[in-house]
Amino acid sequence: MGLWAVSWMMLWLFCLLPSARAQTKIPLETVKSWADAFGGELYSIVTKYSGSLLLQKKYKDVEPTLKIKEVDGLELVKKFSEQMESMLRRKVEAVERLVEAAEDADLNHEYNSSLEFDYYNSLLVNDKDENDNYVELGDEFILEPNEHFNNLLVNTTYSDIQLPTNVYNKDPDILNGVYMSEALNPIFVDNFERDPTLTWQYFGSSTGFFRLYPGIKWLPDENGVISFDCRNRGWYIQAATSPKDIVIIVDVSGSMKGLRMTIAKHTIITILDTLGENDFVNIIAYNDYVHFIEPCFKGILVQADRDNREHFKQLVDELQAKGVGTVNKALTESFKILREFRDAGQGGLCNQAIMLITDGAVEDYEAVFEKYNWPDRKVRVFTYLIGREVTFAPNVKWIACNNKGYYTQISTLADVQENVMEYLHVLSRPMVINHDHDIIWTEAYMDSALPQSEELFASQAQSLLLMTTVAMPVFSKKNETRSHGILLGVVGSDVPLRELLKLAPRYKLGVHGYAFLNTNNGYILSHPDLRPLYKEGKKLKPKPNYNSVDLSEVEWEDQDEILRSAMINGETGYLSMDVKVPVDKGKRVLFLTNDYFFTDISGTPFSLGVVLSRGHGEYILLGNTSVEEGLHDLLQPDLSLANEWIYCITDIDPDHRKLSQLEAVIRFLTGEEPDLECDEELVQEVLFDAVVTAPMEAYWTTLALNMSVESEAGVEMAFLGTRAGLMRSALYVGSEKISNRKFLTRKDKESIFTMDHFPLWYRRAAEHPPGSFIYSIVSEEDSEGGGLPKVVTVSTAVAVSVDGKMGIAAAVGVQIKLDLLQRKFWMAMQQPNDSDCSALDGACPLSCQDDILNCFLIDNNGFILVSKRPAETGKFFGAVDGSVMTQLLNMGMFRRVTMYDYQAMCKVPYHHHSGARPLLSPIYAFLAAVKWLISDFLIFLLEFNMSSFWHSDNLADAKAVFHHSHKHKKHDTLQPCDTEYPVFVYEPAIKETNGLIECGDCQKMFVAQQITSSNLLLLVTDATCDCSVFPPVLLDVKEVKLVLNSLAHNASVKCERMRSQKLRRRPDTCHAFHPEENAQDCGGAAEVSVSPMLLLLPLGLLLQ
Repeated sequence: MGLWAVSWMMLWLFCLLPSARAQTKIPLETVKSWADAFGGELYSIVTKYSGSLLLQKKYKDVEPTLKIKEVDGLELVKKFSEQMESMLRRKVEAVERLVEAAEDADLNHEYNSSLEFDYYNSLLVNDKDENDNYVELGDEFILEPNEHFNNLLVNTTYSDIQLPTNVYNKDPDILNGVYMSEALNPIFVDNFERDPTLTWQYFGSSTGFFRLYPGIKWLPDENGVISFDCRNRGWYIQAATSPKDIVIIVDVSGSMKGLRMTIAKHTIITILDTLGENDFVNIIAYNDYVHFIEPCFKGILVQADRDNREHFKQLVDELQAKGVGTVNKALTESFKILREFRDAGQGGLCNQAIMLITDGAVEDYEAVFEKYNWPDRKVRVFTYLIGREVTFAPNVKWIACNNKGYYTQISTLADVQENVMEYLHVLSRPMVINHDHDIIWTEAYMDSALPQSEELFASQAQSLLLMTTVAMPVFSKKNETRSHGILLGVVGSDVPLRELLKLAPRYKLGVHGYAFLNTNNGYILSHPDLRPLYKEGKKLKPKPNYNSVDLSEVEWEDQDEILRSAMINGETGYLSMDVKVPVDKGKRVLFLTNDYFFTDISGTPFSLGVVLSRGHGEYILLGNTSVEEGLHDLLQPDLSLANEWIYCITDIDPDHRKLSQLEAVIRFLTGEEPDLECDEELVQEVLFDAVVTAPMEAYWTTLALNMSVESEAGVEMAFLGTRAGLMRSALYVGSEKISNRKFLTRKDKESIFTMDHFPLWYRRAAEHPPGSFIYSIVSEEDSEGGGLPKVVTVSTAVAVSVDGKMGIAAAVGVQIKLDLLQRKFWMAMQQPNDSDCSALDGACPLSCQDDILNCFLIDNNGFILVSKRPAETGKFFGAVDGSVMTQLLNMGMFRRVTMYDYQAMCKVPYHHHSGARPLLSPIYAFLAAVKWLISDFLIFLLEFNMSSFWHSDNLADAKAVFHHSHKHKKHDTLQPCDTEYPVFVYEPAIKETNGLIECGDCQKMFVAQQITSSNLLLLVTDATCDCSVFPPVLLDVKEVKLVLNSLAHNASVKCERMRSQKLRRRPDTCHAFHPEENAQDCGGAAEVSVSPMLLLLPLGLLLQ
């Protein structure tokens, strides 16, 4: 082909290409002048109305009198730990006094089978019959609201008795136990008088009654059932037994079909519910062959944490009966696992047991015991004979009695709870005979069934709703029953974690610092980033796994788990980490270098960590002023103090409880209340800040009186906060005209000082250059009433320097209406028609109102404050213009930061199982409904512990064994998951940029310019070029899942993760055996007195 032909072809191809339309040219100088003009105007308004320059001057004036002290983090954490240890020791002493009183009372009490005795039954107190007489066991019981007990109606003079529905309230064992435990009443009262910080004190009896102080009126659930049984609470089980390695063996041969299989499953579930984080478990099912119900756990034991227990429950639910049962192989496999774990120093390293659940045993199994368990009998064997058949009872009982175990027969669902609990009493024998009163501390839990739990959830920081229990076992000291090792019950007392954290005062930890606690298993006890609640519709509920959140899931930057390992091992030390701290519900991020200081809390399984952020976070400001001068300024009406901080202790003396912290401080300083105990260092800093900030009141008042400039209408409020938790505010409009009424109130926890954190406007300003302002818009989903955002919060930090050290003394700001910002923006974004355009390269005169331009004001995280289209306000810019956001990311003006949330809740898609079957026959549908009503519904009432006060973990589970019929009420349920999400961050070193974007048939120009003294950017883009070929850049949250090449590989990696054991510290004590133990006390026929309601349960199961 000749040169001429090639030239023609190229020309022809060129003609086929679409010609790129000339883009709108935006002059850079124009955009810069707009940004400067708008920035100047904005700076003038916010400095004037906030008074920031005056406040900076006032703090500058007092710099010569200020001292800046560097905080010694290690010294601080040790001091806090000692105070916490002392406080917890007082709780232990209270429990010890109760144990001593209970054991002495039992020693002096002679059992009387015909005892008649009236007591205060918490369900019946104050109830009257139709003749207006008090019902039996329901005498008059004075109840009064008490702030110390969350305003519940209580009686602080007496305790009263709670009994589960399935325990007869006049059973001789109950009457004798209640009569004997009356001796605890004066001790409860005396304990509370000695230590007014004590909350609930109680005695849980092994017979099933629960004595609670202060006494309350216990309300049944809406179905009239009280399912709370103190004996299956975590504190009771932990105190009654040492750590356990358990293998559950269940017979799934054909003879176990129907009701027997249902009872067996319920028995396994009940056993699982008696296990905790210090225990290890596995489940083997057997018929013709042996199989681990979770194949991944073959040959090992796994920690009985909540996730593993729930996983086992789901698998148990799917078990089916078929084939012929041969127990020998299952027993052999169980003994091997337990021996291997024992020899390898794994598992609980204490009690080991096999739970055999069967409807009969006919083989010759003696050889198995001879080979693996005799003569030492290191593994106890507990047997549960399922069904009414007694033919095999001698065999099954022989297995238990010859292996230091216990035998029970379970013929109805109502028998399960009582019979499973027997194994705990056997395991407690060595400890009881030895009279070892071990002190146990539980993991964190929540009083989620309190009458006003909704109100509590809303009013307090989530992480401070939790509590721990200290508990000790109570034994019979009678010589004649010594070898039987009789456990009378467990005594306990609750310790709210907020009481512990009061001993780590917020003001000593800097703007971003915090204290946190974790357990010997690595779980969080308290942490400001712990979020135990989630929202389902409009209701706040505890997450299913709220009390098993691992430290590594909150401090996730600790990739190698150095911090976690050191704290679990109870070490004292220090660690530094660069961290990304999510704020504003994950929409923004602070980049900090944090110093972690940690130590153990002696006498407990807990460790304490204190975090200080590097730089200003490790300095504390010390000012000085006279009480007279400070007191005068404290009395100004615009001043308030952080009510969650402890300036003075007001919650012990009833006369002080009505005082706000400010009132308490004033009474302390004036000498009106000499009994008040106050933090003198904090009070001194409050006085100093009150004096320094006092001129602000007059300044703001003068401005408000002279505010007539129409152009500045829209400035609504000025406010300031100091490092001592002091706040001042002033309104520039009538209170009825305020756009954001929640701001600076308890309804907007992010805007005030709390026990957990400084206000968000303070924290963000502290990480911005002093003198520069942070503008923050409420995002569309968080705005009041759900409409478009209406206000912008503006704040700046006030820094002081002494001897080269810089500290943040305060933050000050204004809240302005968004339309004021918008008015100023549009006024600045235009050139007059008579502009000199000769020197400009591009369109001139130009205005942001022109159709050819789109102008945006965005913040340093990419959220829009001003746009031509009001509906875009508060949205992320990348969702509006993906092309420009992509280019800004490519140019480095913004960067994407990946964040993780290991406490998220994700939707589980709804899957309907076999929807066709009920349609086959109306009779089938009717029978199914009747079956559900009689069996599942009643069992659900009994198993689902809605009215529980203590350890109401199962509240969130909503997963009793028999849940087939009611588990699909909602199409989307939420379950715990791990997520990752992006946060976009502006790089302030890049002040301006511009570029051209190729958009197919046109080029789109954009110019970005920083607004001085702010965190804002002006973005001007070409509106004529359609760049929709670029996808939007979204703030999508993604669930973190293993994405692997093959399903088999995926399964193996998942299995590896499930099998892996995180580092944990075992409890210090173990009581596995005692030579004086009476092993012949090994059970017999089950004798359980039950209520008529419970007797209905088996009837429903006949329909299965």
